[in-house]
Amino acid sequence: MRDLACVRGQRLVFEGLGFAVDAGGALLLRGPNGSGKSTLLRCLAGLLRPAAGTISWDGTGVADEPELHRRRLRYLGHQEAVKPQLTVAENLRFGAALAGAGKAEARIEPALAALGIAALADLPARYLSAGQRRRLALGRLVAAPAPLWLLDEPLAGLDDAAVASLGTLIAGHRAAGGMVVLSAHGELELPDAAVLDLAAFAPRRAIAGVAP
Repeated sequence: MRDLACVRGQRLVFEGLGFAVDAGGALLLRGPNGSGKSTLLRCLAGLLRPAAGTISWDGTGVADEPELHRRRLRYLGHQEAVKPQLTVAENLRFGAALAGAGKAEARIEPALAALGIAALADLPARYLSAGQRRRLALGRLVAAPAPLWLLDEPLAGLDDAAVASLGTLIAGHRAAGGMVVLSAHGELELPDAAVLDLAAFAPRRAIAGVAP
């Protein structure tokens, strides 16, 4: 990312932001509420268009290849996007199919086991607790793998065991050359992760009539 500026709700959230994440790298986003952590993740996912600056992958702008960029990332926002009428296992299958992941069936059981929800595989998702729904959403990272994980407050609703499971997943993903960009208020083991404080990129000027 180079000289990135993003607008949300007619407000310039941040400007002049730049960083790079290498294969196997992790970037932890910090900053107070409203500093733009969720906005930045949505920009990286291609869900928001930057007001200025560029986002590239190996030197090619992601805006030039939006469909390719979509396939190489997994984005987990504040909402789990769980279908209540489907079972836990069916939700994972549906998510993998939606992401275009091939041979997904072989990854359903590993995904259930990785997040400690194997015993819930045949339970309709409407009966899950908030923490169990969060585990199910995180299970898509295993059921439909992709090089880049964008995780917005993934620790929300997780108990200590689930946080540890997520830490293990992230470590394995990075060891295989995967990349992670996430925001988190809680503590998560991320060895050698870079930290980006978005408060340092608060706007100092107006652009194109947008309020700073």
